[in-house]
Amino acid sequence: MGENAKNNKKRIEHWEVISILLMFYDFLAVAASYFAALWIRFDCQLSKIDARYLLAYSDSILIYAGFCVVVFWFMRLYKSIWRFASYAELLRMILATVFSGVVHVICMTAFVTRMPISYYVFGIIIQFCLTLGVRFSYRFILLLRGKKKAENGYTKRVMLIGAGSAGQMIFRDIKNSGGTSEKVCCFIDDNQNKWGRYIDNVPVFGGRESILEAVAKFGIEKIYVAIPSAKPEDKRDILRICNETSCELMNLPGMYQLYTGEVTVNKMKPVQIEDLLGRDPIKPDMGEVFTYITGKVVLVTGVGSIGSELARQIAAHRPKHLILFDIYENNAYDIQQELKKDYPDLRLDTIIGSIRDSRKIFDVFEVYRPEIVYHAAAHKHVPLMEDSPCEAIKNNALGTYKTAYAAMAHNCKRFVLLSTDKAVNPTNIMGASKCLCEMIIQAFDHKIKEGKAYEIPQLFTHGMDEVLTDTRVTEALKTTQTEFVAVRFGNVLGSNGSVVPLFKKQIEAGGPVTVTHPDIIRYFMTIPEAVSLVLLAGTYAKGGEIFVLDMGEPVKIDTLARNLIRLSGYTPDVDIKLEYTGLRSGEKLYEEKLMAEEGLKKTKNEMIHIGCPIPFDIEAFLRQLDELLEAAYKNKPDMKERVQKVVTTYHPV
Repeated sequence: MGENAKNNKKRIEHWEVISILLMFYDFLAVAASYFAALWIRFDCQLSKIDARYLLAYSDSILIYAGFCVVVFWFMRLYKSIWRFASYAELLRMILATVFSGVVHVICMTAFVTRMPISYYVFGIIIQFCLTLGVRFSYRFILLLRGKKKAENGYTKRVMLIGAGSAGQMIFRDIKNSGGTSEKVCCFIDDNQNKWGRYIDNVPVFGGRESILEAVAKFGIEKIYVAIPSAKPEDKRDILRICNETSCELMNLPGMYQLYTGEVTVNKMKPVQIEDLLGRDPIKPDMGEVFTYITGKVVLVTGVGSIGSELARQIAAHRPKHLILFDIYENNAYDIQQELKKDYPDLRLDTIIGSIRDSRKIFDVFEVYRPEIVYHAAAHKHVPLMEDSPCEAIKNNALGTYKTAYAAMAHNCKRFVLLSTDKAVNPTNIMGASKCLCEMIIQAFDHKIKEGKAYEIPQLFTHGMDEVLTDTRVTEALKTTQTEFVAVRFGNVLGSNGSVVPLFKKQIEAGGPVTVTHPDIIRYFMTIPEAVSLVLLAGTYAKGGEIFVLDMGEPVKIDTLARNLIRLSGYTPDVDIKLEYTGLRSGEKLYEEKLMAEEGLKKTKNEMIHIGCPIPFDIEAFLRQLDELLEAAYKNKPDMKERVQKVVTTYHPV
């Protein structure tokens, strides 16, 4: 026989050999079961067994044993993978035994002879025990072998927080998985009724107050938090307690995984720093945003972290046309490709250009006629702007002025400026430049409401272009109704330039993690929260408002850094050192959300407020702004002093 012919011959698999041996075993087990039944019926003495019953047994048992093998075959009991045997295999075994037993009773009574009832009862019971026992004993042996192997090797000791449905699903997944070296040592649950009881020999040690004690007692190295139905404040408290340990933390994000049956170890996610924020996440009614944006032409300037998320959420609300405008082509390209993939039917244009180029920005408004503008383009790095104050004024103040002027000249319906809490009593030039931006939109809004928008100077002699002399602009300004608003929020977790990415890089490098001052505090929010606020501001706006987010209690940067170190699996000041570098130029210990003079008004959302603008001399401001911009383009060294004369609340440090 040739080599190819040999290779073409069907190879007998290992499981097929096991199945054949199992058939022989079942055949013998069935035969032995009913002989044992006779033996038990007659007081366990062979000499007492009635000869006619022995004859009936010998005449029928081989046929019946063969019949049982056939029934087992059709019930797929020879094709099951018994190392994973469970309820389904048990049920099929019961059905096969009952069916074959009933057939045996009927056939014996009808065609052979009437046997004692105990013969059938004991026979079926013994048959079931022998045939089922050999199958599940195989799984039991494998489990013991695996347990012994795990005990001999390294096993990560795990705590499961949550002894409910989700926690038990995670527990079973860990226990049954052959690819993990983890062992659940205890449960934690706030339900006192479960304390001191056991789940599959694993104790429910206590409530959240027992977490630290349990970690020490059981030598816990990893914690799974599986409480998807818990209130946000309860989950946050538990995560904070867990974060005091040096354990690796994993979290089950939401209830939907429990509903869909997707609760597995693979669905657990590392705990994020935003999970430890000192407040509930903002959950605004985005139905209003959907109604407002759908079918509109929308322009987003600056597509960094916030601008990109704005673009994503706007795209999801089915705008008529979305235009992205940025000078940095990498950011623009990335979000462009993402939106094209996720929203293939979206009408999208991505334009590269500078907000300081008034002819370019005018062309954008002339061609696309945006109805809503979200102005996110700005320089925002505080230390860099301290070293380049003229650039902060050119880009932030003049760029906002030119973009807002173009929006007003083309009767854009709404212009939303993204501002910052650093604009309140600023101590750095970046904050002062954003305060100028807020003053610009307030000046524009005031002039529009007076019907004198045409009196606003163009200020286009500064920078990249000449004065726009088109008389259509002047005529358009006489009837413009553009509504200008600002949105003021704090530091955004995970955004470009925020402290969290910096801390993560420092931790990955082995430290040290640098904090400017042990007492420095900041207000924080997540990117989705910031974007939700911006979008809602667009729906609530009447013109001239400064929207302010209630960001809860401020967070110490030192605490934030230490939490992030712990979340990364290290111990602060032991594995990763913290260094205090001192406050940087223009930096203050705390940020203010609102000037005391501004006051607050409520909106439909209890987390969003409106600051009443502080009055100032509009005419004087516009004259000062013209002089300030001219000085910025001449790179005057006394720029900070000049800004102080315009922004009276600016006090450099």
